[in-house]
Amino acid sequence: MRVKIDASLDYALPGAADVLLAIEALAGDDQTIVAERLDVFGPATLSPVEGWDELGRRRWMNAGGQIRVEYEATVDVSRPSVQLTGMQVPPRRRLPAEVIPFLFPSRFCESDRLETFVMTRFGQLTGGDQVLAMVDWILANFAYVPGASTPETTATDSFLKRQGVCRDYAHVLISFARAAGIPARMVSAYAPGLQPPDFHAVAEVWLDGAWRLVDPARMSNENELVRICSGRDATDISFMTIFGMADMLSQSVAVSVLAPGSYS
Repeated sequence: MRVKIDASLDYALPGAADVLLAIEALAGDDQTIVAERLDVFGPATLSPVEGWDELGRRRWMNAGGQIRVEYEATVDVSRPSVQLTGMQVPPRRRLPAEVIPFLFPSRFCESDRLETFVMTRFGQLTGGDQVLAMVDWILANFAYVPGASTPETTATDSFLKRQGVCRDYAHVLISFARAAGIPARMVSAYAPGLQPPDFHAVAEVWLDGAWRLVDPARMSNENELVRICSGRDATDISFMTIFGMADMLSQSVAVSVLAPGSYS
């Protein structure tokens, strides 16, 4: 399927600041970039971050004053449906080296604090069946409440409050999975049909030798998602990390699936 993306960010920076942008779609085996355009208007310069492409394309932006960032892309997504049921995770000692870091606790995913609950509640299951049970539990016990969390809210905070937004749902699932010995990471994505439209946060778990997308909030179809970047938690996948001060003036994200007859 072909997905059309339009994103715009308007910010005011009172002084010069370095900004790390992560808003460009990531090319991969299951998503191909057909066309794209990234423009910055205002007093700013862009430079790519080299050597980080596997986890996402990021750019440094040095800016000051009022700036506008516009990103447009057309992406073909060819991701087959995957049933997690029956999938397994290998013994830790057989994991690829690049996967091992996603077993560890991180800033927002304190999996070590949730091990007792995970083993008690999900310990009778393994692999994909365990992940699906975790998602079901989150959906049954959490309320999706915009504004219920802050940029400092961790998975443990969300677990105790039983509410949050997509970021928090993903943090909790990632923490549960890591506590059970399943490598898990966070993914920022463009999601067609997301309400309200915005950047979306989901999870990936390492099962049967590959990363498998999972939306624990069930707000998107994993087969339609366009990955932007991935990392340990929200720290790594922020669409805009500002080393300085900034005020958001406006922000919009529009993502849609194009009908085959409308391809251009």
